[in-house]
Amino acid sequence: MLTLRAMSNGETSRFVRLHVELVMEITDAEQLTGAALDHINGDPTIPEEERRQSEETVRDDPAEALAHLIDPFDLVTRVPGTELAQASWSSEEMTDYDPDAEWDAAEWDLADDADGEG
Repeated sequence: MLTLRAMSNGETSRFVRLHVELVMEITDAEQLTGAALDHINGDPTIPEEERRQSEETVRDDPAEALAHLIDPFDLVTRVPGTELAQASWSSEEMTDYDPDAEWDAAEWDLADDADGEG
Protein backbone atom coordinates (compact mmCIF):
# COMPACT_ATOMS: atom_id res chain seq x y z
CA MET A 1 0.00 0.00 0.00
CA LEU A 2 1.28 3.46 -0.88
CA THR A 3 -0.21 6.70 0.37
CA LEU A 4 0.93 10.21 -0.48
CA ARG A 5 -0.13 13.18 1.60
CA ALA A 6 0.96 16.75 1.11
CA MET A 7 2.20 18.44 4.26
CA SER A 8 0.65 21.89 4.14
CA ASN A 9 -1.55 24.22 6.09
CA GLY A 10 -3.83 25.35 3.27
CA GLU A 11 -1.06 26.58 1.01
CA THR A 12 0.70 24.55 -1.65
CA SER A 13 3.72 22.80 -0.18
CA ARG A 14 6.86 21.43 -1.74
CA PHE A 15 6.96 18.67 0.88
CA VAL A 16 5.14 15.37 0.54
CA ARG A 17 4.94 12.67 3.19
CA LEU A 18 5.13 9.20 1.65
CA HIS A 19 3.81 6.34 3.76
CA VAL A 20 4.79 2.86 2.65
CA GLU A 21 3.92 -0.35 4.43
CA LEU A 22 5.60 -3.54 3.29
CA VAL A 23 5.12 -7.07 4.54
CA MET A 24 8.05 -9.30 3.68
CA GLU A 25 8.35 -13.04 4.22
CA ILE A 26 11.71 -14.20 5.53
CA THR A 27 12.45 -17.37 3.61
CA ASP A 28 16.06 -17.81 4.77
CA ALA A 29 16.87 -16.14 8.10
CA GLU A 30 20.49 -17.26 7.97
CA GLN A 31 21.03 -15.68 4.56
CA LEU A 32 19.28 -12.48 5.68
CA THR A 33 21.38 -12.28 8.86
CA GLY A 34 24.58 -12.89 6.90
CA ALA A 35 23.75 -10.12 4.44
CA ALA A 36 23.00 -7.70 7.30
CA LEU A 37 26.27 -8.57 9.03
CA ASP A 38 28.17 -8.06 5.77
CA HIS A 39 26.46 -4.69 5.38
CA ILE A 40 27.35 -3.63 8.93
CA ASN A 41 30.96 -4.79 8.64
CA GLY A 42 31.33 -3.19 5.22
CA ASP A 43 30.46 0.29 6.49
CA PRO A 44 33.63 2.03 7.73
CA THR A 45 31.62 4.93 9.20
CA ILE A 46 30.04 2.83 11.97
CA PRO A 47 31.89 3.27 15.30
CA GLU A 48 33.14 0.03 16.85
CA GLU A 49 30.74 0.04 19.83
CA GLU A 50 27.75 0.70 17.58
CA ARG A 51 28.98 -2.04 15.23
CA ARG A 52 29.06 -4.59 18.07
CA GLN A 53 25.55 -3.62 19.22
CA SER A 54 24.21 -3.79 15.66
CA GLU A 55 25.76 -7.20 15.09
CA GLU A 56 24.18 -8.51 18.30
CA THR A 57 20.68 -7.22 17.49
CA VAL A 58 20.90 -8.52 13.91
CA ARG A 59 21.87 -12.00 15.13
CA ASP A 60 18.98 -12.01 17.63
CA ASP A 61 16.19 -10.66 15.42
CA PRO A 62 15.59 -11.17 11.68
CA ALA A 63 13.38 -8.05 11.65
CA GLU A 64 16.39 -6.02 12.81
CA ALA A 65 18.52 -7.63 10.10
CA LEU A 66 15.98 -6.49 7.54
CA ALA A 67 15.95 -2.96 8.98
CA HIS A 68 19.72 -2.78 8.46
CA LEU A 69 19.34 -3.65 4.79
CA ILE A 70 16.36 -1.48 3.84
CA ASP A 71 17.15 2.22 3.77
CA PRO A 72 14.55 4.84 2.78
CA PHE A 73 17.30 6.98 1.27
CA ASP A 74 18.20 4.18 -1.13
CA LEU A 75 14.55 3.87 -2.15
CA VAL A 76 14.25 7.47 -3.34
CA THR A 77 17.69 8.54 -4.58
CA ARG A 78 16.78 7.88 -8.21
CA VAL A 79 13.49 9.80 -8.16
CA PRO A 80 14.06 12.83 -10.41
CA GLY A 81 13.21 16.27 -9.13
CA THR A 82 13.17 15.27 -5.45
CA GLU A 83 15.44 15.39 -2.46
CA LEU A 84 14.91 13.42 0.75
CA ALA A 85 14.23 15.86 3.58
CA GLN A 86 13.64 13.40 6.43
CA ALA A 87 13.21 9.65 6.88
CA SER A 88 12.55 7.09 9.56
CA TRP A 89 11.68 3.43 9.50
CA SER A 90 11.31 0.44 11.73
CA SER A 91 10.59 -3.24 11.47
CA GLU A 92 8.70 -5.73 13.59
CA GLU A 93 7.83 -9.39 13.44
CA MET A 94 4.17 -10.02 12.65
CA THR A 95 2.94 -13.01 14.59
CA ASP A 96 -0.68 -12.48 13.57
CA TYR A 97 -0.15 -11.97 9.81
CA ASP A 98 -2.39 -14.04 7.53
CA PRO A 99 -1.03 -14.06 3.95
CA ASP A 100 -4.38 -15.35 2.66
CA ALA A 101 -6.45 -12.57 4.22
CA GLU A 102 -7.55 -9.59 2.12
CA TRP A 103 -5.55 -6.47 2.78
CA ASP A 104 -8.00 -3.71 3.64
CA ALA A 105 -6.45 -0.28 3.10
CA ALA A 106 -9.05 1.24 5.44
CA GLU A 107 -7.40 -0.59 8.35
CA TRP A 108 -4.29 1.53 7.84
CA ASP A 109 -5.98 4.88 8.44
CA LEU A 110 -3.32 7.57 8.43
CA ALA A 111 -5.66 10.04 10.11
CA ASP A 112 -5.23 8.03 13.29
CA ASP A 113 -1.41 8.30 13.40
CA ALA A 114 -0.06 8.81 16.89
CA ASP A 115 1.50 12.13 15.89
CA GLY A 116 -1.89 13.42 14.73
CA GLU A 117 -0.49 14.50 11.38
CA GLY A 118 -2.24 11.76 9.42
